[in-house]
Amino acid sequence: MKQLRLIILISGMILINMPASGQDYGMSFYRPADFEGLNVFETFRDDMSGFDGLKVRVGGNFTQQYQSLSHENEAAPNVVNETDVNRLYPLGSGFNLASANLNIDVQLEDGIRMSLESYMSSRNHPEFWVKGGYIQIDKLPFFGDPLWFERHVSVRVGHTMFNYGDQHFRRSDNGRTFHNPFVGNLIMDAFTTEIGGELYLMPSEGNYFLMLGMTGGLISGDVREYEHTDKSPSMLAKLGYDEQFSDDLRFRLSASLYTNAGTTRNTLYAGDRAGSRYYMAMEPEYFINFRAGGAITASNEANRFTSGRFSPDFTHSLTSVMINPFVKFRGLELFGTYEISNGTHNAEIDDRSATQLAGELVYRFLPGERAFLGARYNTVSAGLPGENGDVSIDRIQLSAGWYTTKNLLVKLEYVNQSYNDFAQGDYRHGGSFNGLVIEAAVAF
Repeated sequence: MKQLRLIILISGMILINMPASGQDYGMSFYRPADFEGLNVFETFRDDMSGFDGLKVRVGGNFTQQYQSLSHENEAAPNVVNETDVNRLYPLGSGFNLASANLNIDVQLEDGIRMSLESYMSSRNHPEFWVKGGYIQIDKLPFFGDPLWFERHVSVRVGHTMFNYGDQHFRRSDNGRTFHNPFVGNLIMDAFTTEIGGELYLMPSEGNYFLMLGMTGGLISGDVREYEHTDKSPSMLAKLGYDEQFSDDLRFRLSASLYTNAGTTRNTLYAGDRAGSRYYMAMEPEYFINFRAGGAITASNEANRFTSGRFSPDFTHSLTSVMINPFVKFRGLELFGTYEISNGTHNAEIDDRSATQLAGELVYRFLPGERAFLGARYNTVSAGLPGENGDVSIDRIQLSAGWYTTKNLLVKLEYVNQSYNDFAQGDYRHGGSFNGLVIEAAVAF
C-alpha cells in the first residue's frame, strides 16, 4: 500500500510539471528512450537545448515476449534426496512476464540534469523498486558558467551503471529494449550498478574523450568495517574516439578498463537483478539451494533469473578490459566486442581468466531506417574452478525488426546456444538451446 501511494504521489507531481510539447524533451545532454536514441553513446557533446526553468519529464519502457525454445543436455544423473538435479526444466512455449521501467528526468538548472530509473516489473523482482539514478553536470551556473568547463569537462555522480564499454548502450535493461537489435544480451553480460562518479575530459579539437571514474565497488552501500576482508573501490577508465566523416560514414572506437583489487562481493558480471531473456532455457528443474541450507528447490523464473548468461564468478578481485569498434556506412552497421577479464572468487588465491568475443552486423532499411536485419556471433571461453576446468559457450542470433513508429518496436529472433567442455556432473554438460522469440516494445 505504501508503494502504491508513493507511485500515485510521484505520478501527480510529474503530471503537474510535465512540459506541454511532446516533441521537445526539455532535457539537456539527454539520450532519448525512443527511436531517436539509436546509436547515441555519451551525451556530453554539442547540446542545443535552452534552459527556461526547472522541467520534469516522465518516460517509460514496456516490453513483452513470446518465446518458443527447446533445450537438451547430456549430463549424467545427479540424484540428491531422490531428485535428479541435472534434469532440465520442462520447457515449452508461452508468454514471458511483461517488464516495465519508469524513468524520471529533471532539468534542475542549465547544464545540470538528474535521471532516476525504476523497475515497475521485472523477472527477478515483480514489485516496483528503484534501480538507481545520477546527476550529470555539463555546466557550472553556480560558478558563473566558466567556458572551459562547458567545452572540456562533464561529470556524472550517483548510483548507476558506470560507463564500462559500449555494449551497455545497446543492451536490453529490463523493459528498456528499444536500442537492442537483438532479444538477448551478451553471454557474459557486464552490467551492475555502483555508487560513485565519472569525470570526462575533452580536447578543444577532435572527437576524443577520456573518462576517469571511481565507485564503491559494491552493488549497494556498505558502511561496515571488515577486519579480515578487503573492501576496495573500483577504478574505471575509458578512452574513446567518435567521428562522423560524412552523412554516410561514422566510425567509433573505445577502450575501457574496470579494476577492483578486492571487495566483499563484486558483481560486474552478476549485477543485473532484473533478469535475462530466454526464460528457463538451460535451467535445471530442481537445484541445490545453498542459501536455504542446501535444500532441494524447484526452479522458477525468479530464482533462476540469469538464463542463457554466464558469470566467471570473479566476486573478489577483478580486472576487465573491453574494446568496442563501431562502423556505420549508410544503413549498414558493424559493432564488435573484445573483452578479457582476470579475477578471483573469495576463496581463491590464483587468478582465473575469461575472454569474450562478439560481432554484430545490422542492416537498416526502409525510409528513415525503420526496419532492420541483424546477425550476431558471441563466444566466451573461461577457466572455472573444480572439475570443469576450461569451458566455452557459443551463441548465434539472427533477428529482424520493425519500428512501426518512433515509439513502437517489434522484433523476431532465432537463437542457438551451445555449452562446451562442461564436466559430466554439471547440468550444462553437452547442453544447448534454440528456438524463436518475438518481442514487442514501447519507449517514450
